[in-house]
Amino acid sequence: MVVLVTGANGQLGQAIKFISGNYPEINFVFCASSELDITNKKNCEEVFHKYKPNYCINAAAYTAVDKAESEPEKAHLTNGIGAKNIAETCKDFNTVLLHISTDFVFDGSQNKPYTELDIPNPTGVYGKTKWEGEKAIQEILNQYFIIRTSWVYSQFGANFMKTMLRLASERDTISVVNDQIGTPTNAIDLADVIIQICKKHSQQPNDQSLFGIYNFSNEGQCSWYDFAKKIFEINNSKIHLIPIPTTSYPTPAKRPAQSVLDKSKIKSVFCVIIGCWEDSLEKNYSNK
Repeated sequence: MVVLVTGANGQLGQAIKFISGNYPEINFVFCASSELDITNKKNCEEVFHKYKPNYCINAAAYTAVDKAESEPEKAHLTNGIGAKNIAETCKDFNTVLLHISTDFVFDGSQNKPYTELDIPNPTGVYGKTKWEGEKAIQEILNQYFIIRTSWVYSQFGANFMKTMLRLASERDTISVVNDQIGTPTNAIDLADVIIQICKKHSQQPNDQSLFGIYNFSNEGQCSWYDFAKKIFEINNSKIHLIPIPTTSYPTPAKRPAQSVLDKSKIKSVFCVIIGCWEDSLEKNYSNK
């Protein structure tokens, strides 16, 4: 089984590579943007022709949420056109696509966890371009997996956890918003679930009911302040942490006030056991 991973140098791409040795039965092909530029359709076709993947995990994305507000064309090119190119190439090569999306496709106004049936209503450029990519995939392919996730962190790339630890080494006090509610997702946990989806489908290739949109994050919910507090707690950091409202920390892109994802579907269909975010964080990133 050949599984091609786009965006190999990104956070999720590196997480998949980190655990790939646990799956010797899978031939992983990791392509950074220098080898596979999803915004270039011809390049996509050449790489697919070379490797002939059974599955493509599209982890390539423009993820600079605030920067996207001033660079809408770049975000659209990668998240919209890039997703369309990958979907068309997957269709041409009979490759199963697993595309990674985001909680930012929702506006955050709902006071209960979002399910896969809730209607997206993105408010910023990043969310709008990711939603655009989702729609392109659904128009082109009858068979696909779209996995929406949230608040991804790991030892790889740039993310909230690493930013907090860096700031704690530079400052005595940090202020973090406490009125945006979501769920942190350990990139390793996300990577493992994505591979499990590939394996399950390979065992049941004729089961059309497996395809569709899925939510995945760790279990539980918290604010960014709660997340930071836990990060510092498990790393024995004595930083003074101050909770603040979103209004005290304006950003170019509006964040969803509540973007907790309901994971009932993925747990039911793929029989995955999802750990709570605190346990996953402590198990993998504690310096105690």
